[in-house]
Amino acid sequence: MDHLNKWIEEVLDENECSLYELEWLTNQNPPLLRISIEKKQGVIDLDTCAKCSDAISTMLDEKDWFQKEYMLEVCSPGAERELKTDEQIQNAVGSYVHVKFKDPKQGLDCVTGDLVDANDEDITVSYKDKTRTKKITIEKSNIALIMTAVKL
Repeated sequence: MDHLNKWIEEVLDENECSLYELEWLTNQNPPLLRISIEKKQGVIDLDTCAKCSDAISTMLDEKDWFQKEYMLEVCSPGAERELKTDEQIQNAVGSYVHVKFKDPKQGLDCVTGDLVDANDEDITVSYKDKTRTKKITIEKSNIALIMTAVKL
């Protein structure tokens, strides 16, 4: 799968996108190769997904990657998505996020607010407590789940 990641990342880079997640779902018939992508600058749209899908499909056909029938799906990871890597967390600085803790912190077991900072050890979230804005710093080792959220 490493060579597949590399090939796909090269095609996405040429289209000013990046790989969010690659899933190979063999429990379906035919198997499904699902590629979630993000735009490096701006918001992902249907035209970008279609353009990247065509480019990836052509590349995979040329490389004769898989000898049997399979389905290819190129999509956006969605507005509310789990941040799985340090790079994804760093790229989400400035975004609205929801964070669940492994162990409660400052009387909280989760917080929803703006991700204002992220480094190798921890993240800082600015959130509302009634009418007051507060900040909380959470060690990455204490994060059970972090995901982007939609602000209502």
